[in-house]
Amino acid sequence: MTINEIQDGIIDEFGMFDDWMDKYQLLIDLGNNQQALPEEYKKEDNLIKGCQSRVWLHAHYKDGNVIFEAESDALIVKGIISLLIHVLSNHTPDEILSADLYFIDQIGLKEHLSPTRSNGLVAMVKQMKMYAMAFKAANQ
Repeated sequence: MTINEIQDGIIDEFGMFDDWMDKYQLLIDLGNNQQALPEEYKKEDNLIKGCQSRVWLHAHYKDGNVIFEAESDALIVKGIISLLIHVLSNHTPDEILSADLYFIDQIGLKEHLSPTRSNGLVAMVKQMKMYAMAFKAANQ
């Protein structure tokens, strides 16, 4: 599945709800269903700078694709990083670097987050793209 096909599926899923309380619940459910990050990756080096909550992000490179794993100590933030992993994980560095993450605006996520959570979202995307850039450089 392409990054855009995944984003379109997320837009459809969030589009089923009119009330933002339901959308927040969907985010929380996504976070709760996310596989836990192994303890060995919950270290200072993997913390995303710029997030109000603690968010650990680990990436590895396998068969030409970047695989992301993450966890957060905040329920909604865990749902947000879960969405980003769903969209970007298991794609090539080039696909990740060129991705236009339009689903964020289309589901209204940014406008319904506090300014600090919104900054955290930007930091998460930036860190994921930095990993993709590093893997691309290392594997050329």
